[in-house]
This record gives sequence, structure tokens and C-alpha cells, in this order.
Amino acid sequence: MSDKEIYRRILKFTNLAETNNKIDLELYDKYGVKRGLRNKNGTGVLAGLTEIGDVIGYNLKDGDKIPAEGRLLYRGIDVKDIVDGFQVENRYGFEEVCYLLLFGSLPTRNELKEFNEILGESREIPDGFTEDMILKAPSPNIMNKLARSVLATYSYDDNPDDTSIENMLRQCIELIARFPILVAYAFQAKSHYYDNKSLYIHNTTRNLSTAENFLHMLRVDNKFTKSEAELLDLCLVLHAEHGGGNNSAFTARVVSSSGTDTYSAIAAAIGSLKGPKHGGANNKVRQMMDDIKSHINNWDDKKEIADYLTKILKKQANDGSGLIYGMGHAIYTLSDPRAVMLKKKAYQLAIEKDMMKEFNLYESIENLAPEVFAKVKGSSKDICANVDFYSGFVYSMLQIPPELYTPIFAIARIGGWCAHRIEEFYGANRIIRPAYKNITEPSEYKELGKR
Repeated sequence: MSDKEIYRRILKFTNLAETNNKIDLELYDKYGVKRGLRNKNGTGVLAGLTEIGDVIGYNLKDGDKIPAEGRLLYRGIDVKDIVDGFQVENRYGFEEVCYLLLFGSLPTRNELKEFNEILGESREIPDGFTEDMILKAPSPNIMNKLARSVLATYSYDDNPDDTSIENMLRQCIELIARFPILVAYAFQAKSHYYDNKSLYIHNTTRNLSTAENFLHMLRVDNKFTKSEAELLDLCLVLHAEHGGGNNSAFTARVVSSSGTDTYSAIAAAIGSLKGPKHGGANNKVRQMMDDIKSHINNWDDKKEIADYLTKILKKQANDGSGLIYGMGHAIYTLSDPRAVMLKKKAYQLAIEKDMMKEFNLYESIENLAPEVFAKVKGSSKDICANVDFYSGFVYSMLQIPPELYTPIFAIARIGGWCAHRIEEFYGANRIIRPAYKNITEPSEYKELGKR
């Protein structure tokens, strides 16, 4: 029987499966279920404690959310201060942030030097891995290939199930070092086997920063400018951590709480990040912007832009979702600090790349969207541009293909995932098992001939 015939026969059961898996949304209120682990006022259900990251987007007063300027803290330190600190010294910051997330304190100059050396030495992937695990089984989606590669690493580890702190740290540091290589090789394999392009497998370089090394491996000629590497490094820093409640970090914690190995927990987090409601959101922004650019004649005409945004919100344009992607956030209200910092750096590169016309379009949409949203929805809800709004534009200026947007997010977030895994394993040390209420009415079994 052919695959097509099997699929045709499966289709007969579609309506049955769909009908028997729908739950009346009113029942969630009836039983007091916090759908999506969100409270009615939009705050998250408290599910754990962490010292790793904190996301501040509002203040609470008598149970009500009071809008506030957004702040993001890594181990209690404002990420803006971290960024200002390494940029004023004209150096890269991602490695410093990984050290901070893993070990809980900022490194001294000597500690950072040693950590960078360890990361550089750990970039080499096992013999035969590229050929057997990446080139022989290319994937059209790099996130799936990354997850498979992480799981496959288990087989190349001489001590994969040892959950001692020293072994877990060794595994985590190796994954932080190798993620850019795995992504770069997966992209090259995809480009060659699916897009009929030439295959380029560049050797990794030990003495470059993570951002520099990734651009070195991605570019056909290995070339990149300092401003390009600095902007990518900033992206990595700003995406490295976002509190324990984000979907992929929570996934890493849930899986880690079972006591399983590092590779299983991180592969699960990758699967979570792939989703368009999480790490795939920046691609939604890119697709929306392509649609807007193709339908707006005058990018400087604010009224024309506002009219088209109105159509998007009314589900009359773009993908019919009624969403202006990149605008609004579950926690941030007045501003997303990541978007603020990324926009500032994007402006500088837009001048260098002669892309100010496009930058101005993004800025116009950012400024107009809240007004249009309030008018169409009749809502006073505060919405701001989130990090996904500008990250796709940044990657396009860096000539990074869209299929790499979410994998770059994973390259950045692996440090945060590892920190949450370690904290869950040693700090909480209890399997996460929430309750689900069964609302099915009891029924009797019927013999096959009587159904």
C-alpha cells in the first residue's frame, strides 16, 4: 500500500478525531482551570522559583496590572547594564552572559579568558558526526535537525547519563560551544540537498567569539564586518534568557525534573522553541513585513500604513489571523527592553547598509500599531514592539536566511536552558506533575459485534 493510499484512508478518521478532542472553553472557567497557566488578569501562574532571570513589565496593585517600562535581569543584573558594560570596552558579551547564567556571578578577566578558551576547545564535534548525523540525513527544517543532532550526541558521549554537577556542566558547555556549528552545518546540508546549492563545510575557529565564529562558518567566503558581528552578538545576549516561565525554559525544567539526561531535556526545549507562538514568531514578522511592503505604495505615507494595519487587525489582510506580529507581549507593557536595545543597534547598521527606508517603515508600524489596535479593538491595553519585531530585520541586514532565524534563537537560548536545567535538578529536585480534571462521562464497554 502506498503512502498516498494510507494517508487517504487515515483522512476518514479526521472528523472523529477532531470531534472527540474538543473541550468547551466555558468548562475551563467552571472548574477554575488556568488555561495556558495564565491568571485572569494576564499574569502567570506561579509554578516555581528561580535566581536565573527576571522579566519585569508591569507592577501589581490590588491584583491589577499597572503598566511599566520593561526590564530584563540576568542573575539580578539589568541586561542593559551588561550590554553597556561590554560594549563600552569594545568586546563581545555573549560568552560573559553564558558564564553569568551558568555560575551565578560575573567572571573576572582571567575567568572569562579561561571560559572562552574552554568554549573554543569544545567546539570540535565528534569524528564522523558531520557525515553520519547531518549530511547523510539532511532536514528541510534546521530546528528538527538541531534537535536530532542533540539527541544523537548522547551516543557519542562516554558518560551521557551521569547527572553529577560536574558532568552536567561539561555537557552544557559543550552544547553551548557546538550549537553554532550544528546549526551552520545543518543549514549547509539543507541548502545543498534541498535547494541545489553548493555545499560549504568550514572548519570552526577556536579564537573567535560565538558571533564571529557563526558568521565565519555561515558565509561562503568566511568574511564579515566588525559591526555585523557586534550586532549578532547583541542578538545572542538579548535572547539568552527570559525567565523560567517562557515555554522552552519551562519545557527544559519539566523534562529535567524527571531526572533524565541533559540531551533529552535540551532536545525537548528545541522542539518547544520551534513553534510559531514562541521562537518562530520572528519569521511571522518577516512574512508580515513582506506582505505589507508588497501592498503599500508609499512607505512614508502614515495613513496608508495605518489603513493596511487596520485591514490586518480585521483579518482582511496578510494571513487572516488578525494579528500584527511583533507587537504586544505577555509581560511587557510600555516597552520591551530587548527591542529598545536591538532597535538602537539596528539603526546604526541600517545607515551602514543603506537600508534606512526599510528601517523607517518598521518604526512607523511600531508607532502606529498601538493607535490602530486601540481604534479597531476598542481596547486601552498597552502594547509595544517586542524583540521579534526588529530581530528579523536585523537578520535580513546581516544577510542571514529566514530559515536560520529561529535556530539563532536556539544558539542564544542554550545557555539559559542549561542554567534552568541545573537549577531545576539541584534546586527544586521534585518531578513536575500538575493535575488535569477528566470531564468525560462514564460509559460502558461494548463488544465489537454490538458497536
